[in-house]
Amino acid sequence: MLYPFTFQSIFKERVWGGRRLAELYSKALPGGAPIGESWEISDRPGDASVIANGHLAGRDLRWLMEQHRDELLGSAKPVNGRFPLLVKLLDAQDKLSLQVHPPADRATQLGGEPKTEAWYVGAAGPDAEIFVGLRTGTTRAEFERRLHDGSVAECFHRLRVNRGDAMFLPSGRVHALGAGSVIFEVQQNSDTTYRVFDWNRLGLDNKPRELHVEQALASIAFDDFEPALASAHFTETLTERSRVLAEAPGAFRMSEHRLRLGASTILDRAGLFILGIVEGEIVLRSANTELPLTAGQFALVPASVERVELRAKTEVTFLHAAPWAT
Repeated sequence: MLYPFTFQSIFKERVWGGRRLAELYSKALPGGAPIGESWEISDRPGDASVIANGHLAGRDLRWLMEQHRDELLGSAKPVNGRFPLLVKLLDAQDKLSLQVHPPADRATQLGGEPKTEAWYVGAAGPDAEIFVGLRTGTTRAEFERRLHDGSVAECFHRLRVNRGDAMFLPSGRVHALGAGSVIFEVQQNSDTTYRVFDWNRLGLDNKPRELHVEQALASIAFDDFEPALASAHFTETLTERSRVLAEAPGAFRMSEHRLRLGASTILDRAGLFILGIVEGEIVLRSANTELPLTAGQFALVPASVERVELRAKTEVTFLHAAPWAT
């Protein structure tokens, strides 16, 4: 019988990363390297998340997909035989490359995988910003001209962000994180990124990082102007406030929830879902598990788990994400 899982983090060194995941979420970061990504739930080749709790501890998500796929996924569909979502924490202490992910109708032709994702700002410095979509009126011709003269960042829509802001990023939407934020990221299971500009900097190997200008130009939605942050409107009950952050047909749904101290809620068991704790401490209870979770931790609840109760030990903010199911 499956139960709610936590996993060991997989850390990724990035030239734009930092050490804030240790400071904010007590992540056991290796060495003194700049860690830009912590892959929290992953079924990528060579990067399968290892189960950290319960009697299946030491097994990984690849094994779960091979041995218990139907119990795990329910009506959700795998992506190329793999778990459909990839969940990360990002620590952007410098700007990321200006980039895009290929849309589904062009990904195969370009040799990549489609990648729709959503960002939730877990922490933000005073000047934190994101680059997302194009400034109104930007044409492809202007974009290409500015690529050649090194000013392409001027084509991007820029938004200041604060803690609690969220942005939906469908495939084809150009984007980048600016410096000074920590992000909860939920995405389709893909690792295809086409860099269009990388600020003329060197990578960790002291060489320029590879650009993918031709693939990027074939992927960018040139009619995608100045997208807005997710709505700040919450639906309220006696114990909970919630709002929808992203609805991406064929990919995933994502929402934010806030529970008051001592509040409890029974979650709708419509299938597989993932919880990510943004702030506070919560206890997840099911028939065979009692699982405490704190900020920066994630839990995967298989579709076969019939009843889940959450009880807030403090005021709690958490994210709920689920693969799109028919």
